[in-house]
Amino acid sequence: MPASRALDSAKQSSESVLTETSAAMKNAAENPKAATTTFLHTPFMRAALPFINGGLAGMTATTVIQPVDMVKVRLQLAGEGVKTGPKPTPVGVFKDIVASGKVMDLYTGLSAGLLRQAVYTTARLGFFDTFMKSLTKTAETKGTKIGFKERAGAGLTAGGLAAMIGNPADLALIRMQSDGLKPVAQRANYTSVIDALTRIAKNEGVTRLWAGSYPTVVRAMALNFGQLAFFSEAKNQLKGTSLSSRTQTLTASAVAGFFASFFSLPFDFVKTRLQKQTRAPDGSLPYKGMFDCFKKVAKDEGMLRFYRGFSTYYVRIAPHAMVTLIVADYLGFITK
Repeated sequence: MPASRALDSAKQSSESVLTETSAAMKNAAENPKAATTTFLHTPFMRAALPFINGGLAGMTATTVIQPVDMVKVRLQLAGEGVKTGPKPTPVGVFKDIVASGKVMDLYTGLSAGLLRQAVYTTARLGFFDTFMKSLTKTAETKGTKIGFKERAGAGLTAGGLAAMIGNPADLALIRMQSDGLKPVAQRANYTSVIDALTRIAKNEGVTRLWAGSYPTVVRAMALNFGQLAFFSEAKNQLKGTSLSSRTQTLTASAVAGFFASFFSLPFDFVKTRLQKQTRAPDGSLPYKGMFDCFKKVAKDEGMLRFYRGFSTYYVRIAPHAMVTLIVADYLGFITK
């Protein structure tokens, strides 16, 4: 009888699955380390780990560096549209923030920063690692080695793709950090990154979440070119030295932090200005776009304004790069 045979077959299949599941659970209980290793080496996890490790590394670094980032944003927004006048210093800005509220005000926008890292750094380090593995395989089949050109291409592409995905969280972070500069009556007083994203989308339109996306993408490409390409190249150059593996990673990440800061700061400056701006009562905006912002700042504030706060930016970028790359390296090592 076909129905009876089908029922018996289904029963046997079900019993077989239960037996295999029970055996797998028993093995996992008896040897959890082996079970974890097996799980980490599944095709899905091998593809996902670069992204997971990248996100965790970026979120760890952001938690450490957030106060410096807050000072950096306030420095970039100080004296907007004015060429002369008092020049704020990182210490002065830090004191003003603490004096006007609580020490925890330095962590304003942390939720947005963490969301940005969960999206942006997860994507950029994940894409970069994936691209590098693919390029390495291609080079090995040709009997060659990947060079700086390939590393730079992988860094630029990974940065650009990740920046587009992470722009809404980046915009929310800038809005939350710059809100305290407005008169009390004009402040939005965002309670969280979700509140900021929801209100911006509702009041200004969903497309506004991608405001400043052009300089954000260019900035990310410049930053990743400086950070990932130079980190990978520096590590490769340091391989033959007597330095320990940890010292090599620290040295390479410090070099990467400097070049990332140098190449990306002007674009970061413009990105901050564009994302901070809101419409005037007549519906106009201070800047029409990236090139208009570059032009107006250069004319009204001087060319050097683009590099205002370089030391603060480096102190923010270099340790962030170091923590991110070291944590990502360590997570990559323990999940091999």
